[in-house]
Amino acid sequence: MKADQIIKNAKIFTSDKNNPMATALVVKDGKFVYVGNEAGLANYEGKVTDLGGKFIMPGIIDSHVHVTIPVGFEYAPMGERIEPNGKKEALEVMAKYVKEHPGEKRYRFLLEKKFLKGEDIVKEELDAICPDAELQIQEGEGHSIWVNSKILKLHGITDDTPDPIPGLAFYVRKDGHVTGNMYEGATEVKVILDCGMDLTDEQVDAALQRWIDFSVEFGVSAVFDAGLPGDWKFHEKVYKRLCELDKQGKLPIYVDGCLVIDSERVAEEGLKELKRFQREYNTEHVKVHTMKVFMDGTQKIHTAAMVTPYVDVHTTGSTAFTAEGIARVLKDLNEANLDLHLHTVGERASRTVLDGVEMAKKEMGDNLHVRVTCAHLEVQCDDDLERFAKLGVFANYTPHWHAGDTRFSATWLGEERSKKQFRCKTVWDSGATVAFSSDNIVFMDFTTWNPYLGMEVGMTRLITEKTRNYEFSRFNEVFPPFDERMNIEEMLIGFTINGAKQLGIEAKKGSIEAGKDADFLVFDKDLLTAEKEGFSYNKPAEVYFGGKKVK
Repeated sequence: MKADQIIKNAKIFTSDKNNPMATALVVKDGKFVYVGNEAGLANYEGKVTDLGGKFIMPGIIDSHVHVTIPVGFEYAPMGERIEPNGKKEALEVMAKYVKEHPGEKRYRFLLEKKFLKGEDIVKEELDAICPDAELQIQEGEGHSIWVNSKILKLHGITDDTPDPIPGLAFYVRKDGHVTGNMYEGATEVKVILDCGMDLTDEQVDAALQRWIDFSVEFGVSAVFDAGLPGDWKFHEKVYKRLCELDKQGKLPIYVDGCLVIDSERVAEEGLKELKRFQREYNTEHVKVHTMKVFMDGTQKIHTAAMVTPYVDVHTTGSTAFTAEGIARVLKDLNEANLDLHLHTVGERASRTVLDGVEMAKKEMGDNLHVRVTCAHLEVQCDDDLERFAKLGVFANYTPHWHAGDTRFSATWLGEERSKKQFRCKTVWDSGATVAFSSDNIVFMDFTTWNPYLGMEVGMTRLITEKTRNYEFSRFNEVFPPFDERMNIEEMLIGFTINGAKQLGIEAKKGSIEAGKDADFLVFDKDLLTAEKEGFSYNKPAEVYFGGKKVK
């Protein structure tokens, strides 16, 4: 057989459990047609490339990122980062900035809530320092904001505006009046990205091109776009451009898309919109077949849903769906042949999903074929760890988070829970399908989009002086539990074939097997034997997508 590409003398990690390692491969018409040893090359004709023992692996699959949100942030940046010593200093710093930069339409700041030291900011204080322009402060994790009265008026937010999801996505009130503080995407995203619909196609394309260039450079060949809460219109605007870029042959990445549904009350409407997205945004490398739900929020602002209350505020957070609601939506998704992906940070968020899946399975049995994924899984109850495998639910972790100092999280989780986070190895060993991802909402310098950073921290549960460009604080102890560290083979599988299984594309992608798309990476260094600390500096020398060399 005449082949387009023949490679020999390589060390090929295939991510195929039936043929885990190989030394040769053949590509024809964008597909692998042979993977094995060099003896099998006798059946193929064409130029043979001797790689001299270089390492090859499948293209990276990042199975939980955000593509549409960062496009908006390219033109509505998070703003000036401030790290004050309390609220008084925060207001002084912002007032000084506003005075020194007159004439701006909207002043934007980035502030972690911990710097307020237990106090909170209200709109009247922001009005006092910025009466004539809009002022917005985004909390460091991107899940809450403070705004002044001008922005509230711009968006028609009044004391009578209902909370989208009480206890989860809500407008903070004091004595019945909105304070200008908003929690979670169903309230804040439209405010943060309210300039999004004014962007030109050229601006959207320019932002997407930066992401495409990064993906090609680092060998990311497929992603799951985890969507944009609260703003279907801007989400659709970006998807139109993704499809247009693909039609022009400018999208060397497979984008598996979704539509975000905020709560049970909009599930029916959301399902109709998701079906429309599936029909209208369907090109060779763009597909939409997943409902995304933010089941809860984050630990730091106490919106992650817990079984046991937070030790500092004694609340438990809320979930967007009940278990019964999950069971109902699974039935509807099953009929439509669609999937479900959920943000689940707190222990009660993932438990509620697992309970809902269990209810649906009792009713539908083997007829239930929805692929259900719980993402992030920062805190899980001991009793739930083995349920992923038993119920066939995918577990998606963000491993570059798996490091740090438990003394911070202990202040809200308590000592015991703070030392039992991100238990991916236990879930993996139970037989569940575990996939890995980078979860980002801004492009910036793409540091945390780097999959090899995820692999490094997944293996070490540490950030060291050898870690590539990582800005977060280093701590010289392994983030507990110590035995939750993964090995390199597991990290590679989690970033390849397991991601493909989560996305439902394992018949075409995720491993180097005959018949699959020829997405593969060539490295000068052997990743299987590379040093764990500093692994984040790895990068492919060559990248192939559908058999074509794109780097």
